[in-house]
Amino acid sequence: MRPLSFALAGGISLLALSSMAHAETASIADRYATAQSYLAGKTGELVTDLDLRARFVAGGAKVLYRHGAKGQGIITLADTATGQVTELTTEAALQPLLAPVMGADAKGPFDVSPEDYDADKRLLTLNSGGKKLILDMAANTVTKAPIETKAADEGVVSPDGLYKVIHKGYDLALVEIATGKETALTANGSYDQRYGMNYPMFADMVEANTETPPMPVSVQWSPDSKQILTYRLDRNGSYIWHGVQPNPPGSQLPRHFDYVYPTAGAEKVPQFVPVVIDVAASLKGTVAPKVLNVPSDSMLWPGDPNFGWNKDKIVYQWTKRGYGELVQYEIDPASNVATIKVREAIKPLVTVTSSSIRPTPELGGSLVISERTGWAQLYFVGAGDKPEGGKALTKGSWEVTDVVRVDDKAKSLLITGIGREAGVNPYFSSLYNVSWDGAIRNLTPEPLDHDVSVSEDGKTFIDRMSSPTVPTRTLLRSATDGHIIAELGKADPSALLASGFTPPEPFSTLADDGKTMLYGMIFRPKNFDPSKSYPVIEYVYTGPTTHVIAEGYGRNLRNPAEGMAQIGAIVVEVDARGTSQRGQAFRLPAYQNLGEVGLDDHIWVLKAMKAKYSYFDLDRVGVFGHSAGGYDAARFILRRPDFYKVAVANSGNQDERLDKAWWPEVSMGIADDATWEKNSNISVAGNLKGHLMLTHGDIDDNVPVAATLRLDAALVAANKPHELVIFANRTHNSIGPYYWRKHMDFFTQYLLNETPPAF
Repeated sequence: MRPLSFALAGGISLLALSSMAHAETASIADRYATAQSYLAGKTGELVTDLDLRARFVAGGAKVLYRHGAKGQGIITLADTATGQVTELTTEAALQPLLAPVMGADAKGPFDVSPEDYDADKRLLTLNSGGKKLILDMAANTVTKAPIETKAADEGVVSPDGLYKVIHKGYDLALVEIATGKETALTANGSYDQRYGMNYPMFADMVEANTETPPMPVSVQWSPDSKQILTYRLDRNGSYIWHGVQPNPPGSQLPRHFDYVYPTAGAEKVPQFVPVVIDVAASLKGTVAPKVLNVPSDSMLWPGDPNFGWNKDKIVYQWTKRGYGELVQYEIDPASNVATIKVREAIKPLVTVTSSSIRPTPELGGSLVISERTGWAQLYFVGAGDKPEGGKALTKGSWEVTDVVRVDDKAKSLLITGIGREAGVNPYFSSLYNVSWDGAIRNLTPEPLDHDVSVSEDGKTFIDRMSSPTVPTRTLLRSATDGHIIAELGKADPSALLASGFTPPEPFSTLADDGKTMLYGMIFRPKNFDPSKSYPVIEYVYTGPTTHVIAEGYGRNLRNPAEGMAQIGAIVVEVDARGTSQRGQAFRLPAYQNLGEVGLDDHIWVLKAMKAKYSYFDLDRVGVFGHSAGGYDAARFILRRPDFYKVAVANSGNQDERLDKAWWPEVSMGIADDATWEKNSNISVAGNLKGHLMLTHGDIDDNVPVAATLRLDAALVAANKPHELVIFANRTHNSIGPYYWRKHMDFFTQYLLNETPPAF
């Protein structure tokens, strides 16, 4: 093992930290009040112009935004060509106009968000308190915007406007709009074989109080209105789940629902069978959907298959179970001949969160983000190229994250990427202009994270640049060379800092191999005192599909780590090996190894923190997380029980085989039962030494509550004391005020060794 090394990335000195010291520790009641305020997102209200709510209007010719302190906002319009700004109105002027339409119970001053502006009619669309409003600037009146309602099954209208497709039970029917005459498009639909209709989720059934809530019609018309592309969804013998709502509002008795939920590692999952329907033949009485000559696509999560029309051809993307391949087919519906256009096949699997295939007919092929070199780079696969080949448009040890815009005339692209610039945090995003000859230009050269929105005409973009320690600056920039056309606003955190807020600190340290840099974040409590000793809590989400650290200023203010620090702890985040966006080699330790990946990196980094800051008390270390982070929190305390002493695991997928298929299989691929068992927290329940609280919503249909109950049962069987909290009538989003109170109490009692204030 190498000695620990450490490098600051945030520029916060010990002298600065000492200047934040508080003469005496605040009471636990006061610390709770601060924590609850931070967890509710109140910190952002103390920062002026943190979010200008800027958006393009008038086809990209203007930018509409709001700036100024709360209650003193100014609604402004900027010209994207000249940068000239025009004041439209102020929140002060709007207050008397808003009061009559906001309702008798609503109290001002009213905050507003601009949404659209019609310069010809001088109509400004606003949102205040969730209500959509229209300001008629000529008449100086505010009215409520008309409420748009749409029936769930009103049908999908053909491009020529003559017909629409609707559901008839589990089948599809064609309706002539002028006459209302119906014609059957399919005739053998059933629960197990349904056309153009997905399986509803458990929470949707609960909300509608029926196992057959209205479902959208999933069909795509051909551009000439002559054919309909859809699918037959075959249950394929997959397991039918049984969901119970134990405490339905207004009823003494539980309710039961059966639903389809494809699970990881299951032998059978539902299959999407793509079909095309000839409209003319259907009108003549021929009900014969044509099954396309391609393999069926596995339903790994409720959602439609990836297919669509490209003129008179069909483009269909197929994913091999276990993510062994991504294949793009082009199908001639007349002959039913399918041709493979693009194939991604990377060992041990294709990581779909870092790879993609984007049909680009305007360029005569497809844009592919591929890890074939070990890094997510951009390729163009044209008509004459091999499916695995194509032209490399970018290269290097960094990641292309998205294709934002394609300019077929200029043969150039706007893409986002991370990790390309030397000396810059590798998670910070930049916008690049890439030409067809491979020349690349960074349009956002500042060493910060750039959250960008490109205009409809592709000429300009809004750049919200910041870092965890640098407040957001919102700019209007040229998409040609990145020059700044206008500065729209700059966040001012003066009031927040005056309240005693301690900014977070980015950090980096070498891993034990002496060459891999690991990144993380430190959150300290308000009025932090470096002369004291603080317990340490980790906020975790090690899901290989992403990473936990927030790059921007605003996201860190809303980070639950910031709130939890306020009870009197140091809270840290770490992106260890096994997480995403650092290249394939960095993420591969997670392959079929979710149970162990990154654990020792986390401990290594915490020890590096202790070496730098003596106030880290590593005899009192806790951990919490939600969803995959809930799995992490439990596995940390169960697999490293001598280091982690307290954990709160919320909505965790404690056994991956009880989770939706797509998420675990992205990292596990096709695994055998022994491998699934090795990665289950239930298999190590007997290791528990510290204090563990499991929490979950009882109608969660993202990660079923069965996963937490299974771990609870294993802990009981192993005679391991723990706590279990089930939230009634809550979905995967079970986090709320009561959750946070139980959460804070648990850490206060068992990690801070203090008595929580009265509930």
